[in-house]
Amino acid sequence: MTVQIILASTSPRRKELLDQIKVTYAVNPVDLDETPRLNETPLAYVRRLAAEKSAACIAQIGSAATPVLAADTAVVLGNQIMGKPKDQADALSMLTQLSGKTHQVYTAISLRGRHHHQAVSITQVSFRPLTKLEMLAYWHSGEPVDKAGSYAIQGLGSVFVESIEGSFSGVVGLPLFETADLLAKQGIDLFK
Repeated sequence: MTVQIILASTSPRRKELLDQIKVTYAVNPVDLDETPRLNETPLAYVRRLAAEKSAACIAQIGSAATPVLAADTAVVLGNQIMGKPKDQADALSMLTQLSGKTHQVYTAISLRGRHHHQAVSITQVSFRPLTKLEMLAYWHSGEPVDKAGSYAIQGLGSVFVESIEGSFSGVVGLPLFETADLLAKQGIDLFK
């Protein structure tokens, strides 16, 4: 099978979403410092990281002959970017802050090939109030360990989500509507 894109990520969720829309890909992950810059807005942050990841991947492989797709997802409450938890206390702190509130999930995608295109999905996610026992049990499930905001909407964390307004796949880590649009701009037709 012909590879249509290079995925600059090892995320199993991004792979599953690309599989869902029948995009063939090779994986070439990059490792970058994901620390937000001083006074960087959440939108600027995710756009910058996605663009830096796709550029770093092209630098690694030495060519843009096959388009490179990179993405970055951030959970945002107010203007605070919530990354992956450092430990149990950090995860419980994040979940406590998200409890009973609406937050945003920003996912930026960057596709480099003949041209560089970017898109961003912003989704509103509302959590029901959470109890301390639930949050602790959820931490012990292992699911929050490597997830932005300490939860996975596609897993057990879905029971905390009262509603979403926007892209479910964007919250998972790769907004499929925007991804399909960028792929079309690179000449990749998903229906051929």
